[in-house]
Amino acid sequence: MANTSVATTMAPNATLDNPNSTAYTLYNYKCSNKGILLPVINEFTWSESTRAALYFIAMLWCFLGVSIIADIFMCAIERITSKTTKVRIPDEGTPEGYRELNVKVWNDTVANLSLLALGTSAPEILLSVIEVVGNNFHAGQLGPSTIVGSASFNLLVISAICISCIPEGEVRKMKDLKVFAVTSFSCVFAYVWLAIVLIVISPNIVELWEAIITLLFFPSLIFIAYLADRNCCRKQEDLDSSGMVGISLEDRKNPEEAMALDSRGSGDASLMNLAKELGHEAREDGIPEDQAAKLAAAKIAENQSHDRLWYRINATRGISGGKRLVPHVLTSFQGIYNNIRLPEEERKSLNKIDHSEGGSKAVVEFTSATVSVLESEKRVRVGIRRYGNTDKPLSVRVETINGTAVTPEDYIPFNDEVKFAAKDTLEQIFIEIVDDNEWEPDEFFFVKLIRFGEDVQDATLGNISICQVTIINDDEPGKLEFAKPTIIATDCNRRVRIPVQRVNGADGHVSVKWQTKDITAISGKDFQGGSGELLFDHGETNRTIDVPILDSMKPERDESFQVELTVCDGGAVLGKISKCIITIVSDEEFNGLVSRIFNLTKANLDYLQLEESTWVGQFRQAMNVNGGEIEEASFVDYILHFLTFFWKVLFALVPPPKYLNGWPAFLISLAVIGFMTAIIGDLAGIFGCLIDLPDSITAITFVALGTSVPDTFASKHAATNEKTADSSVGNINGSNSVNVFLGIGLPWTIASIYWLVKTGEDFQVPAGSLAFTVIIYTIAAILAILFLIIRRNLSIFGNAELGGPTIPKYVSSFFFVTLWVLYILLSSLQATGKISFNL
Repeated sequence: MANTSVATTMAPNATLDNPNSTAYTLYNYKCSNKGILLPVINEFTWSESTRAALYFIAMLWCFLGVSIIADIFMCAIERITSKTTKVRIPDEGTPEGYRELNVKVWNDTVANLSLLALGTSAPEILLSVIEVVGNNFHAGQLGPSTIVGSASFNLLVISAICISCIPEGEVRKMKDLKVFAVTSFSCVFAYVWLAIVLIVISPNIVELWEAIITLLFFPSLIFIAYLADRNCCRKQEDLDSSGMVGISLEDRKNPEEAMALDSRGSGDASLMNLAKELGHEAREDGIPEDQAAKLAAAKIAENQSHDRLWYRINATRGISGGKRLVPHVLTSFQGIYNNIRLPEEERKSLNKIDHSEGGSKAVVEFTSATVSVLESEKRVRVGIRRYGNTDKPLSVRVETINGTAVTPEDYIPFNDEVKFAAKDTLEQIFIEIVDDNEWEPDEFFFVKLIRFGEDVQDATLGNISICQVTIINDDEPGKLEFAKPTIIATDCNRRVRIPVQRVNGADGHVSVKWQTKDITAISGKDFQGGSGELLFDHGETNRTIDVPILDSMKPERDESFQVELTVCDGGAVLGKISKCIITIVSDEEFNGLVSRIFNLTKANLDYLQLEESTWVGQFRQAMNVNGGEIEEASFVDYILHFLTFFWKVLFALVPPPKYLNGWPAFLISLAVIGFMTAIIGDLAGIFGCLIDLPDSITAITFVALGTSVPDTFASKHAATNEKTADSSVGNINGSNSVNVFLGIGLPWTIASIYWLVKTGEDFQVPAGSLAFTVIIYTIAAILAILFLIIRRNLSIFGNAELGGPTIPKYVSSFFFVTLWVLYILLSSLQATGKISFNL
């Protein structure tokens, strides 16, 4: 019988002559001892390529899992930092002599640099801590290198994306420059301090005092940023005028309303105005009420100012097929949504395109898109105007095109050049109309601007390049009829105007008698009915019948009456539409529509809250694509939901953030993030080992990018939706600083205490690749921050950190991406020994 047991398999580089070569056994094979928790099963018989592929896929899948649990973690943080407390402020205008206000416990700057920074950087920080503890308190490369690599990607690549994604002609500037200055300085200082510790003060050793100081920089940064946010350098009289620290003079006048302005004050008024606007759309264009409410909710949710946490959560749900924080707008209503998103001034000029390109080109067009003329007038005048650049003479060819009117029976064709002299803005042409004695229906033809003269440059045609000319045949008296068969009138109008038109002829004086007829509306009670006669002069084609609408005490109105044309005189006859029904509706009906849209919108906004309030709600949201908005889900949403379904259902077990003010959800999700981070650390380490990639390179590429993907989407959305750059690139530096002070300071302090207590020695941290990447990143960070300052102060970049003229903003993005590529390239070359680094 063949011996099936496997005792030993020699390593690829092992030889019989080299007893020190490593031998792979059934329980000790390549990369089997690389992880802390992995591998969980024996992979000895698996090929290295299969293992590498599986570990890479598992790493990506776990990145999705970490993003989802981080979503819950940040919802808990939002609940914690939104806590309010009541304070009393003296107010002589109240009977009690004071006013009670709900004031946020957490300062926004403190929240951004503490819990919110922890929320966005928890995986990187915990990876560094777990790596040290899991390696028996020996220093590793994966955690610290991930922190540096993530900082590099955040500052350079995300900033590049934010600069370029701003819409054409728009800019975004920093608002809180003091806080930005503090965080920018700390961002650079943090990595300079790392380099000093690793290669200057105590090379390759981290003493306990160095670790403690590194960790203490974290609360110091928060305190200094808080002082900058509170304008600590203001004069004392300025502070006294504010009444109390943390509440401005404006807040003191009516602070409760000021703090709740967006949600309960002018926010409701703006929502009502938006509901009225969409009410008109719903009535005129047939938009369903629920869709109108979603349009309103989408606009409000998108246009509100949000912090980085909100954008991070929304980005995470976008890449996992979860419940969006902005409602999805159906494609069929996208045009209406794009229109209501614009400011009112822009909305009015939505279709007004500047063909002149700022006045550099001459634009030529007709003065009107339609012209009417009586056949007996023998000719029609068509105006042509020019605007934009009018300094040079130009010529444009004009040509007629047959419609129902044809040449030469109805008009004389025109095909000639119209010349504009310098500074000329208006010209006109005359087209002859053929007047015959035969009756014909009204006919039309077209006049078109064809092309400019061969010597004309920098000129273009405007919106109205075709004009329709209608020939009204006046050889017959014509037909008299209503312009439309139904009209809706509101009871707020004192009268309803009913148009009557004269078609197929305009010859002579004609008249038509009319009378009203009750249907559900009663004459003398709901409207002032009766009868009358309309007179049309020779050539006159339009008149109106005015019927007064009477006030009614009814809460709701939906009543109709009829106006009928009866007898014509002067040779005219009745047309097809001889009866018109007028429906009187009360304002309450429209207000009811608006009220329903308003309430549905508020319900949608409540649905868009960050977290669910019950476990049942969490599971329902986890098990349904888009959190239950299935009809709005795309194919990609279903794919992402399928990939993340396991994580969503598993993490729905975490207590909802509403319990105990979010602290149970905070602690449990933080523990889960720690466990998931340990898994990702093992996956990344083993994957790098299998493809012979040093941990430092794996960290600054695969791991850093995986942890930064949600931040990328969050910053891009914040850059395009917010009015300032603070929520997009402004918070990057603060997050990068926190990563170092907490993500490296904490594990260093733990390890330093461990080794000092156990052996009395200091914590060994080989500088190597870490020091080199820190130096390269520090140089890149300084250049990037200086470049942002230059952008803010030079008009060529639009005097702003983000956006601006097209070419300069793309050049800026290219510069930032180039810095990141150089950082990756130089760090990889040093880690693989292609270049040396000695200090």
